[in-house]
Amino acid sequence: MNGVTTSMLEERTRASQHVTLVGALINLLLSALKLVAGWLAGSAALVADGIHSLSDLLSDALVWFAAYHAAQEPDEEHPYGHGRFETAATLGLGVLLGLVALGIVWDAVLRVSKGGYLSPGALAVWAAVISILAKEVLYWYTIVTARRVNSKMLAANAWHHRSDAISSIVVLFGILGAMAGWPYLDALAAIVVGAMVAKIGWDLGWEAMQELVDAALDLEQVRAAEMAICSVDGVRSIHMLRTRRQGHQAAADVHVQVDPRLSVSEGHMISIAVEERLKDVVDAINDVTVHIDPEDDEEGLLCRDLPLRSEALRLLRVYWSDLLEGHDVVLHYLSGRIDVDLELPLAHCNRDEAGALRECLQQALKADSRFGEVQVRYRLDAAD
Repeated sequence: MNGVTTSMLEERTRASQHVTLVGALINLLLSALKLVAGWLAGSAALVADGIHSLSDLLSDALVWFAAYHAAQEPDEEHPYGHGRFETAATLGLGVLLGLVALGIVWDAVLRVSKGGYLSPGALAVWAAVISILAKEVLYWYTIVTARRVNSKMLAANAWHHRSDAISSIVVLFGILGAMAGWPYLDALAAIVVGAMVAKIGWDLGWEAMQELVDAALDLEQVRAAEMAICSVDGVRSIHMLRTRRQGHQAAADVHVQVDPRLSVSEGHMISIAVEERLKDVVDAINDVTVHIDPEDDEEGLLCRDLPLRSEALRLLRVYWSDLLEGHDVVLHYLSGRIDVDLELPLAHCNRDEAGALRECLQQALKADSRFGEVQVRYRLDAAD
């Protein structure tokens, strides 16, 4: 991990932990305020909202835990890093929002079924107003930080704060409605807001679930990645480009087709260029695996059963009567056969005999369908 990436990760960790601490402190104070005010003012809805705020402390602890683990560098047990801790936390927050929504709706149904309503005092109204304002400020503080450090987990927690503000608005309307003689206003509003909170929880949970099942990046990002790869010098075509999200980052692997007779080192340089270009163009991608292919193997590996180098050289020594001793041989595994490049010193054979030698070597391999075309090249040694 380079210095820039490490610095960004450390900034995300500090921001996540600081926001979480602020949120936990405010939730603790609001819980105490609403519980005490609800009890003194005789508002069951405000007491319930205070209990709801206590549940936020659990989510804050979850975010803190996930931020700490997501910032750790890869290790033996987690070679791809700890980004999925953040994804799991986002899923947990989505589930928690769903439970909160269920609680809001259930409470409204129970109040309607019982038909008994209290008439809270002004203290309950002020407590609800303070809760709404505090939660809305906390929402904006958290969402701005989430966008700055690109953290979906913080964004999820921000929406949790927004859901709490909406919940307090429901409580406020319920208190005002009860005081004005319209007790059913609170129940109806609670059901509507419960559905809104459930929708937010579903969206967050579904997106996190897509990451956990290795869903690909957005189509626009995938197309940008394809264009970036094809722009690299030496890349003939690409296939089997796959991407998957890992928390706020993503991984990609791709098969890149190049000139089948490139050197290993040139193919390696092309793979490095592809990796760097991908990371530059698609910010989310931080892990790239590049497969260098001499031919399109998308429909199958045509050379799967061919002998590897040691066995192929043994066969060539038999067919060519030990002509290989002391000479360089390059093997090309293409189209289901092995093409052979044999390099000889210029002194080994007269130029006029080069064609005849190649034909003789080609004929010697004719009976073995595993071998293809033979090329003979001559080098001019320093002694020559």
